[in-house]
Amino acid sequence: MSSRWMRNSFIYLLILVAVVLVVVMVFRPASGSREVPLSYVIAQAQGGNVDRIEVRGDDLTVFLNGQQEPVTSRKENGSSIEAILRDNNVPVGAGTNAVDIEVSGPSQFGSIFGLMLNFLPLIIFGAILVFMMRQAGGANNQAMSFGKSRARVFAGQKPTVTFLDVAGQDEAKQELEEVVEFLKYPEKFAALGARIPHGVLLIGPPGTGKTMLARAVSGEAGVPFFSISGSEFVEMFVGVGASRVRDLFDQAKRNAPAIVFVDEIDAVGRQRGAGLGGSHDEREQTLNQILVEMDGFDSNSNVIVIAATNRPDILDPALLRPGRFDRQVTLDLPDVKGRRAVLDVHVKGKPLENGVSLETIARQTPGFSGADLANLVNESAILAARRNKKRIGMGELNEAVDRVIAGPERKSRVITPEEKKIVAYHEAGHTVAGYFTPRADPPFKVTIVARGMSGGFTRMLPEEERRLQHRSYYSAMMVYALGGHVAEEMVFGEMTTGAHNDIGKVTTIARDMVTQWGMSERLGPRTFGKRDSMIFLGRDISEQRDYSERTAEEIDDEVRRLIDEAHEQCRQVISEHRDKLDSLAATLIEVETLEGDELLRILGPTPGRRLPSEEEPITVEPAGPAAREGGEAEEESEAPRGRPGLAWGRQNIAPPPTD
Repeated sequence: MSSRWMRNSFIYLLILVAVVLVVVMVFRPASGSREVPLSYVIAQAQGGNVDRIEVRGDDLTVFLNGQQEPVTSRKENGSSIEAILRDNNVPVGAGTNAVDIEVSGPSQFGSIFGLMLNFLPLIIFGAILVFMMRQAGGANNQAMSFGKSRARVFAGQKPTVTFLDVAGQDEAKQELEEVVEFLKYPEKFAALGARIPHGVLLIGPPGTGKTMLARAVSGEAGVPFFSISGSEFVEMFVGVGASRVRDLFDQAKRNAPAIVFVDEIDAVGRQRGAGLGGSHDEREQTLNQILVEMDGFDSNSNVIVIAATNRPDILDPALLRPGRFDRQVTLDLPDVKGRRAVLDVHVKGKPLENGVSLETIARQTPGFSGADLANLVNESAILAARRNKKRIGMGELNEAVDRVIAGPERKSRVITPEEKKIVAYHEAGHTVAGYFTPRADPPFKVTIVARGMSGGFTRMLPEEERRLQHRSYYSAMMVYALGGHVAEEMVFGEMTTGAHNDIGKVTTIARDMVTQWGMSERLGPRTFGKRDSMIFLGRDISEQRDYSERTAEEIDDEVRRLIDEAHEQCRQVISEHRDKLDSLAATLIEVETLEGDELLRILGPTPGRRLPSEEEPITVEPAGPAAREGGEAEEESEAPRGRPGLAWGRQNIAPPPTD
């Protein structure tokens, strides 16, 4: 039982006693005796009707002959009841008609009770004041301890996360394994004159496992782990954040060697003096204190700071220099081998059916982060439970992929037969154009069931994952994206608004080919316009034009030419395979969803493509290091990749589902 609990219990007991006293005083039942004047008592005594009188101070209790209940009266202060009775010719003591007088001192309990009643309001007010002060000093409110650190401390003796729980980030794990070795065996590096790094900055898109990797370092090293968010340093009062930084590092130094993990450090580590209207004094003071603690006159090499952010472009240069953050570890979105390893980790402990192919799921999810894959496996388990199944099957995993990418099915949406036919031909146009166009990714699934904001979609399955793409690939993907628009035009003689998203993607690809990637034969290898983008977020803030109006016209002409060429090629492909288009659309109207071998039976074999049915069967391997070893090396590149659906024509190796 903690002392704080005992103090609170005492305060609660004190308040309870005060409340009981108030209730007793207010609702105390009235006495049965009645109060009479002293003259009445004297008159009754003269008549011989008084048997006994009890004297307690100035209060008199008179027992009358023939009455069970006594009466009360009060004499004057300092006078004697015996003298009063004798002066009125009333016999006192023994004898006939004499009054027996019993004198007793005042009640001690009554005095204490009366004193408590007098001081009851003060007692209640004092108890409430003490209770409020105790609560204000507690860990939840901390109204009286602004400058104390709010970091959560995890002991290193019982690790909850290790490097075995982190997959798909082999290079980042290797960098941090050296940090663990520094903490475990510092003398090994000190013998060679090496110093332990002061800080490690984890950089990467959201969901890539930065926080989990930091916890794994703590679990492997077996040292105290102080975790805090960058926003917890910033308060309304200037100087509070700096005080919390000092307190945090003081705690870490007392428990050294230790790890301090600051999540979302961009909340306090933004570049100083930036922004309209001046800077934020509280944030700058907090940042200055972090800089001093990490590499100042009072630096301590036994404390390692691990920070995480997805906005390294806005951090202050003084924070990024060697001596503070000696290492900057980038966590990228996992490739197909990394996604398979992540799936192995997350399916551990979950029952799977024998026909489950995690390799196929990994190939279907380009651009997925570790958090996306964890959500995918969880969604599949929920679907299996909803269907009263004992094991997770391939159907649940495929359905989970669609739910994560496009949202849940909207089966309750009512559409007319005409609209259903238009959607079927639109999606069939995408499928035929993508399947019969060389260099385009082959379609894997096509459906006309509405999901999210789309009326249907076609999902591609890349034959291989590459970070570098050729000009012919993007030209082929423009043909695929225009397939729905061309199919509507050829079958119904006019277009609908359903292709607005496809046309936007085609325009973006064509403009990037001309202005960013130097893929225009007419304008040559040049870039036009300087874009200010948010790193890892795939959003452009603004664009500075560094070309003339004449060049702008040439860019527009070249973009139009590329789109016209893709449109004409798409028309030729669909015209040559019009029978496949009609057959696929009719089947979609009937069954609504086609995938895998069922889709291939309608489209037929195509020279140069390896069909999924021709691949070797894949078995589910157990999770662990053995499942992640081996395999051929993947082709690496510095080009970033984004999540499916976010600027896929500019960054991703594969497009999202086309609606």
